[in-house]
Amino acid sequence: MRTVTIGVSSIDEVKQRTFAAARGKKQSSHITFATEELLWKRLTPKRFQILKAMTGAGELGLREIARLVDRDMRGVHTDLKALAEARIIEQHENSKYEFPFDAIHVDFTVKKAA
Repeated sequence: MRTVTIGVSSIDEVKQRTFAAARGKKQSSHITFATEELLWKRLTPKRFQILKAMTGAGELGLREIARLVDRDMRGVHTDLKALAEARIIEQHENSKYEFPFDAIHVDFTVKKAA
């Protein structure tokens, strides 16, 4: 099962994962944002609903995704475009979209403000 971790990481954490991968250490898949605000700006509730519907589903067309999330095609197309531009999903040449993971793990920690 391919699981992606979506979370908030500092530049140093991302560099550590990159260096570990360069040394041959197997890394899990990550989609990382610099702040919680940026995560929620890019992954709105409706976009996250799309990701959940696409998880493990393979390549899907716009009409099928809109049906799965019970939304109009125009709004879903706008959200798919934003997710593809952020490289969260893949848009194929055949006009189909894919989220190539079987599971999503969301991970970030909120700490007391300094």
